[in-house]
Amino acid sequence: MRKNFGAKPYTYPQPVLIIATYDENGTADAMNAAWGGISDDTQISMCLSAEHKTVKNILARGAFTVSMADAAHVTECDYVGIVSANDVPDKLAKAGFHTTKAEFVDAPLIDELPMALECTLVHYDAESCRLTGEIVNVSADERILGENGKIDPGKLDPITFDPVNHTYLKLGAKAGNAFKDGLKLR
Repeated sequence: MRKNFGAKPYTYPQPVLIIATYDENGTADAMNAAWGGISDDTQISMCLSAEHKTVKNILARGAFTVSMADAAHVTECDYVGIVSANDVPDKLAKAGFHTTKAEFVDAPLIDELPMALECTLVHYDAESCRLTGEIVNVSADERILGENGKIDPGKLDPITFDPVNHTYLKLGAKAGNAFKDGLKLR
């Protein structure tokens, strides 16, 4: 038997995305967002309300980075989501984060978060709050690369948002092989 919950934003996993920008003075800012994901081969879409300082920065600069929040920085990543840069302009510093300018876009990389998408603005609709960005580069610290030179999720240790229980979860162990295991049923 199933239990109905009605229309809710319940999907698993929901990546915890840390969106970083520069403001009009070149000060780095970041926010936490869980409603987002890949929407095309080289695009990411997120639901971000226009009141966010980060959204204003994206619209002004046309660029942003999206870092994957990790288990080692849960507290810091949660903090940048509950405090607004409209009220606390130096919230990145208060979180203990440091930044470096991204190589391919006019936006900061958060040094402590080892994986980020460097993006340019494609479109923002204030009515639906939908922001779409073009991914121009994926940047990963060598410390999260496996022996094959690819990103190792175990070393990245990304977290996901549990919208039902308002918690952050670590991703689990490998469950199967994509584009391979299903071939057994052909």
